[in-house]
Amino acid sequence: MLPDDWHLTQDVDDFLARAGDFLRSRPALHNTPLTDIEKLRIRGADEHDAAAPVFGRLESGGVVHAVFYLTPGGRLGLTPLSVEQTDALAAHLVGLGHSPANVIADHDTAGAFAASWQRHTSAAPALFWRTHLYRLGTLTPPQPRPEGRGRITGGQDREQVVRWCREFCVDVGEQTSIDLIDAGSWDDSRFGDRHFTFWETSDGTPVSMAAATSIVGGMVRVDPVYTPAHLRGCGYAGAVTVEVSRTALAAGATDVVLFTDPDNPTSNALYQRIGYVHVADFAGYKFSYGAPQAG
Repeated sequence: MLPDDWHLTQDVDDFLARAGDFLRSRPALHNTPLTDIEKLRIRGADEHDAAAPVFGRLESGGVVHAVFYLTPGGRLGLTPLSVEQTDALAAHLVGLGHSPANVIADHDTAGAFAASWQRHTSAAPALFWRTHLYRLGTLTPPQPRPEGRGRITGGQDREQVVRWCREFCVDVGEQTSIDLIDAGSWDDSRFGDRHFTFWETSDGTPVSMAAATSIVGGMVRVDPVYTPAHLRGCGYAGAVTVEVSRTALAAGATDVVLFTDPDNPTSNALYQRIGYVHVADFAGYKFSYGAPQAG
């Protein structure tokens, strides 16, 4: 496939006018591009990064087959591509002088691009993210239901929301978000635009938390879900996830999705019990440029 099949722009509105239908055609699989590009669209006028985001669509015969986006921070997001398509894209980006810091995509696409990028640039890829993607089927509240109720958070809850998000990031090793939170840049973190819900006991004590994105293309992603370590095993995470999922459905979402750690059998089993179905696996690779050679 020729690099000329890729059409690039820095105009997010023009990009969405041409590729929006493609992104919305598979909202579960495309959930990360949908939310990332929407955030870039909303914040575009306020973005102070030296580099502007770049958007690309793979099109032939007037039909869009795939897209990519490269954020000012160097994050390259891809929709599913064949090995040949990832290699052509890698060559095209090299020719244009782009140097992504990392790539995220479905497992096969991410791995293929990482290999192609290393061949074209000698940048060493390192796997930093593996995850299962689940989509909600039939919502099934856990039985028995833990005591308490769900409550949408308000301004008075901000301090606890921020603290729990930081604890979540420590648990999963998400250093970039920890740095943003510690720097007071909450709005710039991936949590800044989320809608949070607490699960509270009957006396009003919050014991678990879940968040969701706004609806984009009919899709809502539940992320994160967090229960402090000393409160785990009581069913609170399942209850608050059901609460957030039900709210998303009531708001009109057609696809409610979430990511899970493949190495955490407890959370994977929990989400399946309440109605989530495995869709695909995703991965992320970061690139090291110009590493000194031994000797």
